[in-house]
Amino acid sequence: MHVAPVGGTAVQDHVALAEIELCGDLIIAASAAEDRLSLESIDEVLKVAEERDIPERPGR
Repeated sequence: MHVAPVGGTAVQDHVALAEIELCGDLIIAASAAEDRLSLESIDEVLKVAEERDIPERPGR
């Protein structure tokens, strides 16, 4: 993790910024949903193209 030096300019951590953006996208999608997001919905929000090997748990 990059930390801004004392008295200097902030150093951007591009991975952290991308993770924050993805979390924001998930929060927006969850807020708009009437029920819990399915694994497929989460994959769609996160733009995950591969199929999951784990079956969805009942109640989700």
